[in-house]
Amino acid sequence: MKVLLLQDVKGSGKKGQLVEVSDGYANNFLIKKGLAKRATTDVVNSVNISNAAAQRRKDEELAQAKVLASQLSGKTVELSLQRGAHGKAFGSITTKEIAEKLVALGFSIDKRQVVLKDAIKESGQYVVKIKVYADVSCDVKVVVS
Repeated sequence: MKVLLLQDVKGSGKKGQLVEVSDGYANNFLIKKGLAKRATTDVVNSVNISNAAAQRRKDEELAQAKVLASQLSGKTVELSLQRGAHGKAFGSITTKEIAEKLVALGFSIDKRQVVLKDAIKESGQYVVKIKVYADVSCDVKVVVS
């Protein structure tokens, strides 16, 4: 019997999936406990429509992410470190500071999207990766003075 899972079921599938299970398992366990419902033509059509809409949304988000990545790549962000009396730096440049500077430049970037290999504790030029979307990333130059 084909059923639509209303919740994640270990060994059968995840919520929203159409799965083929035995009649007894479907009637006596899944449907009885409210974990699934029969996959009628109406249910199958509604699942297909919602899956198509979700795919369209993902495609639009990916396209927007690619546009943002192309705008970001090659940009330069200038930041400064606080220094003491003898020129020693206090603290380091964080992902939050880089993200705030990019937001000030007009880009919608969160600090979790900024990927730093090591903390920036010295003056110089650094290349920082910005992860815009799952498979979309770009490099931004950070100049620390």
